[in-house]
Amino acid sequence: MKKLILASASPRRASLLRLLDIPFEIAPSNVDETLDTRLPPPEHVREIAQRKTRAIAPHFDHALVLGADTVVALENTILGKPCDADHARAMLAQLSGKTHRVYTGLALADTETGQILTEVATTSVTLRTLSQQDISRYVATGESLDKAGAYGAQGRASAFIQSVSGCFYNVVGLPLARFWTLYHRLAGQSPWATIPETRC
Repeated sequence: MKKLILASASPRRASLLRLLDIPFEIAPSNVDETLDTRLPPPEHVREIAQRKTRAIAPHFDHALVLGADTVVALENTILGKPCDADHARAMLAQLSGKTHRVYTGLALADTETGQILTEVATTSVTLRTLSQQDISRYVATGESLDKAGAYGAQGRASAFIQSVSGCFYNVVGLPLARFWTLYHRLAGQSPWATIPETRC
């Protein structure tokens, strides 16, 4: 059985993967995530996810390496992680009362065969109209500073989300259904094979 390696330092991705009970190890890639922002968001996240996977894959034998990248896009303009609190406030003001899209690119590599499969998940998210107090108080928590689009759907900003169309877990950073299908395709078997059976 090939071990699964998560090429990410994101605690959110790790916590989502743990929901599936699939054993895995964490090996952050720390690659340069700078990319031409004129690229369409789906191509952007696919490329960064592949960079992360390719950076880690050579360090493991007989493993599957998962890389992922998530961005928020408003009318095809990518909103990455804010540089500082002022930038976070500006991003949230842009997103207020509007529908935007969240894209997550996945890249799964088999280190034995060198094969890499990729997927991109897209979710539409509508935020309610945010007051200045909403934005200021939220940014003051510090929660926005390490998140694409300056908000975390699984945290205090859950009170900002009016509707979601598509996979909610994609908004958090790891579309689990897409990952499950990608794993099955690359490994040639269902992830169930890696999960210990529980008996009632």
